[in-house]
Parts: sequence; C-alpha cells; structure tokens
Amino acid sequence: MTEKISQSTTDTGKTSVLTLSTIGFTLMFAVWLMFGVLGIPIRAEFGLTDVQLSWLAAIAILNGSLWRLVFGIITDRFGGRKVFLLLILATILPAYMVSQASTYTELMVWAFFVGIAGNAFSVGIAWNSAWYPREQQGFALGVFGAGNVGASVTKFIGPALIAALPAVGLAGGFIPGGWRFVPFLYSVLLGIMALAMWIFTPKYDHKPGANRPLRELLKPLAHLRVWRFSLYYVVMFGAYVALSVWLPKYYVDVYGMELKHAALLTALFIFPASLLRPVGGYLSDKFGARRMMYWVFGVMLASTFLLSLPDGHFMVHVPTRFDSDGETEMFRFVINPFWFTVVIFIVGVCMGVGKAAVYKYIPEYFPKDVGAVGGLVGMLGALGGFFLPPLFALVYEWTWIPQTTFFVLFLITAVSFGWLHWTVVALLQHASPSLEHRVDFKDTQSTVSMAEPPQS
Repeated sequence: MTEKISQSTTDTGKTSVLTLSTIGFTLMFAVWLMFGVLGIPIRAEFGLTDVQLSWLAAIAILNGSLWRLVFGIITDRFGGRKVFLLLILATILPAYMVSQASTYTELMVWAFFVGIAGNAFSVGIAWNSAWYPREQQGFALGVFGAGNVGASVTKFIGPALIAALPAVGLAGGFIPGGWRFVPFLYSVLLGIMALAMWIFTPKYDHKPGANRPLRELLKPLAHLRVWRFSLYYVVMFGAYVALSVWLPKYYVDVYGMELKHAALLTALFIFPASLLRPVGGYLSDKFGARRMMYWVFGVMLASTFLLSLPDGHFMVHVPTRFDSDGETEMFRFVINPFWFTVVIFIVGVCMGVGKAAVYKYIPEYFPKDVGAVGGLVGMLGALGGFFLPPLFALVYEWTWIPQTTFFVLFLITAVSFGWLHWTVVALLQHASPSLEHRVDFKDTQSTVSMAEPPQS
C-alpha cells in the first residue's frame, strides 16, 4: 500500500514539475528573446544601425548561454525547484529596468542581465530528467522544450501592445507605454510565475548530483561526442534563436512589410520549431536519434540552399542533339514572401524535431550526467544564437545580399551533417564489416557500449 501511495505521489510530482517548468520556461524564453520584435521600434527611437541592433539582441542571448553548464550542474546538486525559482527572481529586476532605459548603453547593460532568463533551459532539462524514467525522457524533454514557443509570445502581443498603449504610458507614467510596456508586463508575470512554482511544485526534489564531487560531474565533458552533440545543437537551437530575432527584420527590410505582419509570419517559423519538440522526442524514442538527425539535416540542407539563392537572373547552357554549342537560356529567380514563408516553415519543422533528437542522445549516453552534459550542449548551442545575428549583419554588409543569412546556415548544417555521417560510418565499420552499408541502428546503451569507438 505504501509503495502504491509513493508511486502515485511520484506521478503527481513529475506531472506538476513538467507542467510548471514548461510554463515557466515559455515565459523566460519570451523574456530572453523579446528584442526580436522590440528591436524594430527601439531602432527607430534610438537611431541604431543594423549592427548595433544585432548586438542588442545578441548580448541578451550571450548571458542566456554562458551559464548553462553551471546551472545544469547546480540543478543536479541542489534540485531544480530551488534553482528555477532563484533564476526567475533574478530576472524580474532587469526586465523592469529595460522598460526604463533612456540610452543605448543602458539598454545594452540591462539586456545583458535580462538574458540570464535563457539559462532556464538547462535547469528544466536537468530537473525533468531527474523525475522521469528513461523510456519517457524523450517525450518529457520534448514537452518541456516546447517552451521555446515563448519566442513567439512577443511576436504576437508585442506589436498590438505597442500600438494600443500611448507612448506616455498609463497611471501618470507609472506604467510605461509603447514598446516599454512589454518588458514591464513581463516583470509582473515573472513575479506571478515564481509564486505559482513555489506553491504548486513538490517540496521534495530529486538531486542526482548531490553527493558527487565536481570533478566526477565534469568528467563526461571530455568525450568528443559531447562536443559533436553541441555542434548539432548550434544548428537546431542556435540557428533557431538567431532566426527568431532576425526574421522580423528580414521581412521588414527585404519584403517591405509592416512589423505586425513580419512578427506574425515569424511566428509561423517559431511554432513548428517549438511545438514539434514533443513529436521529435516521441519519434526519437521510437526510431532512434540518429535516424531522425539524418532526415532533419538532409531536409535542412535542401531548404537553406534554396533560401540562400539570391534574387536575380540565371543563365543556363543546354547542349542540344543537333547543335554542339547548345542553347543558352535566361530565367529570373525570385522567392516571394509566400514561398519564403513555406520554406522557412519547413526549416522550423526540422529544428523542432532536431532539437528533441539531440537531447534524446544525452540521457542515452550519459544518464547520470544530464545536468552537466545537457548544460554544455545547451550553452554551446545557445552561443551559436549569440554569434549568428552579428555574423548575419557582417556578411550582409560585405555582400549586400540578404540571402547570405541562409548561406551561412547552409554551411554550418553541411559541416554538422558531414560529422554525423562520418561518425556513423566509423561506428558501423568498428562494429562489424558486415554493417558497412547500414546507416542506423537503435540507440540503446548496450549497443553503444559494444559498438561505438571511444573517441566518437
């Protein structure tokens, strides 16, 4: 009887942990990436260049990336409930101060501090991994990771609130107006979220790293495969973060759209890239992470190559049967907003599935070190989101071709896909020469331990 009660309590506890951590992560992610939409009116108010604007978004991404390894480790040590609560509380003041900034320097300072919200991902991954059994981790981590949809929250509410509230604000200016109302609102919601998490999550918490020395927790980071997973996550998450803040500007500058329309179309990329994480986790549980990554990388290569083609005229030389010189034909290539949105939606689908597949790898290979390994993978992946927007801006200034944004993503995807395939071929040849024509096998701990060479 006691065992049944204990199991029932555990089931209730893990459900509340998953629910509250997902809602909290959604809000924290919205705060972390709010400059993707707010950057447009901020650029107009402060007279910023594209490079200055890109650094404003990137500085928040940086602080939401640097500490993911640390937060993953301390979550394993002290429990996700305490760490998540402290992280939410630490974000409230910077979010409020963004709404009060009067210079570009002040914006940069408070954008950096508000960026700490991005570290909620490492906390939630380690917290949920500690509560869920291995056979459910892919799906559970996918559900939690769907909180990435928070990137679209500002896309939806931001333009409407900016337009609805007067610039002078409400209540005699106590409630700021215009774009400043959005970070003010987030500071209030963060306080409510902290209270809800304190009340409704179980007081008892799992702490898989509580009695382990730091050296032991960091030991798995010496494995090359951890760094390989990190590169995959740069493509699946870092590029997702970068595009979440870059696409509104791309739609405005390339297609001449209003901000509200650009934000809504960007949400069509964010939704599948976020909400399909549970689907990606389920598929990875069923078919294996490697097989899913092959499909994801293949489709992303084709999509980013198409998006990287500049608008213009192309000449095609076609030899004929009766004329050795052949014929030369010219055709115009232009991706209109509709087809651009369709292809970027496909990229979002790939990222949604791919993010879950990458994190399916981690508890498979490192079941006792999800905090450290997941933290490092999340940190390096998110750092990709920090470096890519400024890189997009610099490459554009060199070429004046806006499509170079997607050529950069094409190159990074190609390198990641090549490393994946090289590793799988080496793994199969190591397992048995008879397996050299296979491209996948089920990701189980026993198969890995017998077949995969230590250096992979």
